[in-house]
Formats: sequence, structure tokens, C-alpha cells
Amino acid sequence: MKRPDYIRPLDFRRGVIDMNHGAGGRASAQLIDELFLPAFDNPALRQGDDGARLDDLALASGERLVMATDAHVVSPLFFPGGDIGCLAVYGSVNDVAMLGARPLYLSASFILEEGLALAALRRVVDSMAAAARAAGVPVVTGDTKVVQSGKGDGVFITTTAIGVLPPGRHIGGARARAGDAVLVSGPVGAHGVAVLSQRESLEFETTIESDCAPLHELVAHLLATLPEGAVHVMRDPTRGGLATTLNEIARQSGLGMLLQEAAIPVLPQVAAACELLGLDPLYIANEGKCVVICATEHADAALAALRAHPLGQGAARIGECIADPQHFVQMATGFGGRRVVDWLAGDPLPRIC
Repeated sequence: MKRPDYIRPLDFRRGVIDMNHGAGGRASAQLIDELFLPAFDNPALRQGDDGARLDDLALASGERLVMATDAHVVSPLFFPGGDIGCLAVYGSVNDVAMLGARPLYLSASFILEEGLALAALRRVVDSMAAAARAAGVPVVTGDTKVVQSGKGDGVFITTTAIGVLPPGRHIGGARARAGDAVLVSGPVGAHGVAVLSQRESLEFETTIESDCAPLHELVAHLLATLPEGAVHVMRDPTRGGLATTLNEIARQSGLGMLLQEAAIPVLPQVAAACELLGLDPLYIANEGKCVVICATEHADAALAALRAHPLGQGAARIGECIADPQHFVQMATGFGGRRVVDWLAGDPLPRIC
């Protein structure tokens, strides 16, 4: 994809990291493309998804290993509907699930700040343990480090998940095809607004809770319902929200997308909060939703399968993949026009996952 004129190459002599590099948008993608990918280049990393298929480590059963890792730096540590502990479990479990794999085990690394209350740490660990038990994915190894006061903001958690992928299953961002249907498993934007409301002590008429949830059982139900190969792409729209996730997939697949504004589900209270705060819910992080891109002839069945599961009851078909050499994500608006839904350029809500 041609670099937009307003994106300059990274200046490795005088440049510095800023918050935009961690927002999951264009700046994050540029940092990966120009620094991490060239340094660590290998076939598994080159897949470009949120997890990696380890195709050269096939098991005797023919299954392949899948691995995903995620760091969690959310502030505050506790928010309506969740906390950093359950978020750390679900983040890596969901990344493995988005490749169509069954998550098996987790590792966890804790960076603790000097002065952190033990009661708060126990609350985080208990939540994390409960989430792992509920998901059926145990934490089997880990590490703990402590940094000086003022250097860690309470606790940072990194988790890694390992899972197994059935023989012949190939799901990833590069596999979308023109004409494919684009689905989302439910209303978007709740997680980011829930975290922001807690951080800024905002009060709304209705409590907005994070959608934080493990998605592997929803995915397993979906894939068991449809023929093998019907689902081409799955992705959980976390940092950067739905808009940035779809731009990532468009770039990977070399396609464009056309979305229907009226079809994108947003809870009324989330829409009202975003309007009040001047935010676009399409760019707000989610932690319990997934994007599904599938062959159009299976779209109705996929939608029915998602809606049949408790975590997919609000699922909707929101658009389609189209041939577009510019790889634009476009929105058909309620006024009959179109607008480009670009990458996230800044970071409207830092430290939300």
C-alpha cells in the first residue's frame, strides 16, 4: 500500500515514542512496519495477525500450534464490567480464538509498582484466576518484577496464550475476498467509554459497562455451525476500535470495504456519551466483540449462529468487502453519501486496554 503523503518515515536518530505509537492506529502500524518487522522478520510474524500460526510445529494429530501475546496497561485498574485481571486473560484468549484455534494455556507476567496496595493486587489476581477458570484456560507459568514508586502505575500485566488449530483451517486478515460479508458480534464502543467514565469520574443516566468477555466459545459455536472455509477473517476490535481494525484487514487483504452506517450497532447510552464527549464510537476499544468476514452465501447462517450465543445476541451485518486498489474503508451514510473511515490518527482514550 502506498504510504500517505502525510506519513513520514520514522526518524531513528532524533525521533521519540509518543502515546500515538501505542494507540493501535496508523502510528502503531508504522512502528511495526519500520522497526519490529524488519528486525524480527520470519514467516510466522509475517502473517500479520494478532496471533501467529506455528505451521512448522504440527502435532501428531495434524493440529498446529497458535500463539498470541498481549500487554495490559489499563488505567484505572478497576472499571465498570471488569478490571485489568480479567482483561489480561481475555485479551490473549481472544487473540488465539480469532485464528479459529482452541486456547489451551496461559502465561502471565506482572510488573508491580512499589507501594501498590496488597489488597488491590489480590483483587486483580483473584479476578484473573476466576476468569481463567471460567474460560477453561489455566495460567501455567509466569514471572513477577517490582519497579520503584512512580515507575509502574500500579500493575502492568502481560499474558501469552497457546492454542491448537484443526488441520486445514486457515483464518486470517489476508484471506478476505471481494464480495465477502462483514459482520460484528454486537454493539461497539462500550469498553472504552466505561474505562473513561471511571477514570474521569463521569456520571451518565445509565451505567455503561465494559463488554470484557472471552470469545472462544462464541467462535467455536460459529465455526461448528458453518462449513469449513466459510469464515475467512476474524478479529477482535480492541485498540483503535472497529474502524482501525477494518483498515488493518483492508491493508492485509488488499481490498476495500463498504460499510452501512445505519447497520452498525451502538448502544444508545454509548452513542449519547460519545456525542457528549466528542468521540466516535467506531474508534473506541472493545474487549468482548469480534469482526467476522465470511463468504456472502454463508452470511445469514453466520449471523444466526452469532445471535444464538449469549455473547452474540446483538450481532449485525454491517457491510461488505469490495475491490479497491486504494484499500479504503468507506461508509454509506444515512444521507445517501459516502465518507472514508480512516485509520485512527491520534489516541483519544489512552491506556484503555
